[in-house]
Amino acid sequence: MKFTMPKKIMGILIMALAIVAVIPTMASAHCDTMDGPVILDTKRAIEENNSSYILKWVLPEDEQEIKDAFELNMKVRVLGPDAQKLADDYLYNRLVRVHRAGEGAPFTGVKPEGTPMEEAIIAADKSIEAGNLSAFEGLIDEERMHGLEERFEKILATKDFDVNDVEAGREYVEAYVQFTHYAEGDQHEEGNANEHAEAVDHASEGQSDEQASAEESEVTHEKESVEVEKSSIWIPWSLAGLFLLTTVVAHFRRHKH
Repeated sequence: MKFTMPKKIMGILIMALAIVAVIPTMASAHCDTMDGPVILDTKRAIEENNSSYILKWVLPEDEQEIKDAFELNMKVRVLGPDAQKLADDYLYNRLVRVHRAGEGAPFTGVKPEGTPMEEAIIAADKSIEAGNLSAFEGLIDEERMHGLEERFEKILATKDFDVNDVEAGREYVEAYVQFTHYAEGDQHEEGNANEHAEAVDHASEGQSDEQASAEESEVTHEKESVEVEKSSIWIPWSLAGLFLLTTVVAHFRRHKH
């Protein structure tokens, strides 16, 4: 017999996702898009009912959280088409949020299919598929090609892993993230930032202790502000998760009796 989700439960589930929707969005790496590798692996995990496809995208300490979210998703999906879509969207957002947090990056929502991606990212994925770096011809400076080749070698050495070997999968993900970030220019920008920091250090050698102390306090304050901003992102997600979890538990209890 086909089950139709009660309107009241649907309303609460929609409210939970509505909380998620109010989080501001902005452009970021393609791991947070519907066309990206994280979501593609999530779809494969759901299709084969195997969470190992997605556990490699999170840190070991976050593994249980994603396992629980995946099990909840598989239970809710059987309630009907509407429940299936809501459950899948919730899992997508939950996984990407945890993955981004593991990289030390803020989560700003999962971007829709067709979201424009940088040429370097497209070239990176094509290179992995083809097994060579021809897609980067004319796209990357010659001086950075050696660094790209080194990271690509690690990709080739780790990509053929057993899907159920999560640790091996994490090695590949680490290589993949380093490769794509370098392709985007993150490593180059980091180097420039370090050079800038060294220049500032040399320039401030002649400053008084009071000036140095004041600057150190200002930097500390800025870091604390960033941490507060990052932590505030978790609040709406916690509320959304609470709404969804209590709704599902209440639903199963009613049907149990």
